[in-house]
Amino acid sequence: MAQSTDASQNVTPHDPFQSPEFSRAPSSFSHNSYGVGRSAPPAPRYFHSRRVRKEDVEKPWLEKKDPKEKWVTILPCIGLGLGIALSGFLVWDGIRSVVKNNYCPVLDDNFSGGLNRDVWMEEVQVGGFGNGEFEQTTNTGENVYVENGHLFIKPTLQDPALMETNNVINLLDQGICTSTNYYDCVAATNTTAGNSSVVPPTKSGRLITKPTNGRKGVSIKYGRVEVTAKLPKGDWLWPAIWMMPVDDTYGPWPASGEIDIVEARGNNYTYEQGGNNIASSALHWGPDVANDAWWRTNVKRPALHTTYSAGFNTFGLEWSEKYLFTYVNSRLLQVLYTNFDDYLFDRGGFPNANSNGTFLQNPWAKSPNKNAPFDQRFFLILNVAVGGTNGWFQDSKSGKPWLDGSPNAKKDFWNARDTWLPTWTQPAMEISSVKIWQQCNGNEDL
Repeated sequence: MAQSTDASQNVTPHDPFQSPEFSRAPSSFSHNSYGVGRSAPPAPRYFHSRRVRKEDVEKPWLEKKDPKEKWVTILPCIGLGLGIALSGFLVWDGIRSVVKNNYCPVLDDNFSGGLNRDVWMEEVQVGGFGNGEFEQTTNTGENVYVENGHLFIKPTLQDPALMETNNVINLLDQGICTSTNYYDCVAATNTTAGNSSVVPPTKSGRLITKPTNGRKGVSIKYGRVEVTAKLPKGDWLWPAIWMMPVDDTYGPWPASGEIDIVEARGNNYTYEQGGNNIASSALHWGPDVANDAWWRTNVKRPALHTTYSAGFNTFGLEWSEKYLFTYVNSRLLQVLYTNFDDYLFDRGGFPNANSNGTFLQNPWAKSPNKNAPFDQRFFLILNVAVGGTNGWFQDSKSGKPWLDGSPNAKKDFWNARDTWLPTWTQPAMEISSVKIWQQCNGNEDL
């Protein structure tokens, strides 16, 4: 039989597990894998644009730079370095120039042993303390008391019988009045038609540390004070932590000065002048009542997303011959800051004469100190007033139920009690501690 010449018999059988040639990269073939007469595919070429000539390609690293260009970098670096150096010097100089006073403790009262009668005295009066306040201050334990180690100063309602029938409160007869002024000690209710006279419509408390005969008290000339307290909540309440001079060295108020560490209002945040969400500090000073320059030294500080009635805060004062400032909780959270670089009479810008033509004398001229009248000994006062006719609560604001100039102010306030008494949900000022330090560098007349 003749042998078959079919070409298919000379072809190497196909490996079913081998990738087809058209799917393999050229590099995967050996030098002879293309067989006789077959050549390897050409090597891949990198893209080359025919539109950019070789001589047009930019080579900035070969260019010669302008030597002035380096100053564009050098000058800002020099400025930055000088700025850092200057800032460091100012910080160092500020720290170096801060007065570092020494302080000696004179009172640290947490009321764990009750009310210390050698330090604190309750003022008992009915005259309104010069502000037309609507409270009678008492010493009966109803309005000032210690409970669970905290001091409470709590306003209460007056006995209705004393308001609505003819009556007289005579503290002189009772022998308990703490003032020598008759009208501070005696008040009366007269129900005769057209008569506006009534006794104070509320009662409250007022504590002082003024040294008196037979009582040591506490007073300082320069130093620090810190009172930790929760302020009251209730319409027309007026809490205050403040200081007055032991002696009226320069004359009657405000010539001898007043330091208000904190004052507030018990009304809520909707009150137009600011309620218990606002703390205010001020200094009162001037040659007479009509020229009190308190507005030059008065600052308000709002509470942050809360009120001063919601919890305890520390209200502080730091006072020296060179400066005086108040703060809340931290000496860094200052409220009022006043330096004594100039004489206060010059700073006050007072007129040459008052409204009746009387020439105004400088009440502090005899003092060599620029901080006069704040160069004398002051004592501490804690109190919660109610209402008043001195403008602390402005007329026609937020439903105020009386007018300051009206002879019926106290009676109108009493008649509106159904509107304000329900708001007295937390009427007391609650004090957990009082701390006082005397500056004791050696020249504070200790």
